[in-house]
Amino acid sequence: MRRYLVKVRMTATADPARLNKLLVAVADHGDRAAFEALFAHFAPRIKGYLLKLGAGGALAEDLAQEAMLTLWRKARLYDPAKASAATWIFTIARNLRIDAIRRERRPDFDPNDLALVPDDEPAADALMMREDDDARVRAAMAALSPEQAQVVQMSFFADKPHSQIADELGLPLGTVKSRLRLAMVRIRVAMGGAE
Repeated sequence: MRRYLVKVRMTATADPARLNKLLVAVADHGDRAAFEALFAHFAPRIKGYLLKLGAGGALAEDLAQEAMLTLWRKARLYDPAKASAATWIFTIARNLRIDAIRRERRPDFDPNDLALVPDDEPAADALMMREDDDARVRAAMAALSPEQAQVVQMSFFADKPHSQIADELGLPLGTVKSRLRLAMVRIRVAMGGAE
């Protein structure tokens, strides 16, 4: 439902001291007449300000209404020693506009988005099999010669190409490849595969 600015005959002058007193009256006593005067003075100005900030007509109207509602609800927080009534209310309006921009930029939450849906927990037997496989791989790696284990480590865990491994170890490329091939045969046999 769209809210419309209520047109009220202007009773407040543009005198900053008077506007401050009106805001203090709203804060201290919930003075409706003072609020009406503040509304008549500030609502159209806030809407114009929001339009200049790039808000569309309906959004500017809604934000102006919200700014005035915030003025009514939070008037007790106003401190005339820190800012004038105009500064205070226009700061509220600016902050509401910033919040509206943030809401526009933030994508809507889609509960069915696959990135937000947790993965299914693996079954207990699958976890046990995986732990079993991990233990066999560790045992197979421990059974390799230090040279073979080093080449496997660099190739599969450090993700280095064979040529880089050869350069770092000062070995011919063929030696690196043959150590890797022999190591993989041993690991496959240790895992229960064919030679």
